[in-house]
Amino acid sequence: MKDINTDSSDLAFLVRHWGRTNQITGQDGQGTISGQYRKLLEEVGELGQALMEDDACETIDAVGDCAVVLILLADMKGLRFEECLRDAYDVIKTRKGRMEDGVFVKDA
Repeated sequence: MKDINTDSSDLAFLVRHWGRTNQITGQDGQGTISGQYRKLLEEVGELGQALMEDDACETIDAVGDCAVVLILLADMKGLRFEECLRDAYDVIKTRKGRMEDGVFVKDA
């Protein structure tokens, strides 16, 4: 087992291992795509609540929980979360735009 004090790709490895150990994903996995999607919506709701309450500890927890669900969901689809994140970054790294009402809006 890898050391927990490592980079994010090692943490994603540990999350995937946890998902398999707990039979969410993998050969014996009982998790479903729709179940993980519902879990993601639940975690996003908790993130929204933490943000509205300006609760730093709960925000950290909710962001982490969302990441865990996304890692497991990607794994269930045969994708690697790190590659999904890399692809998203490759799209946005040169994107130009502007801020409107606190949201980045990309140029057409």
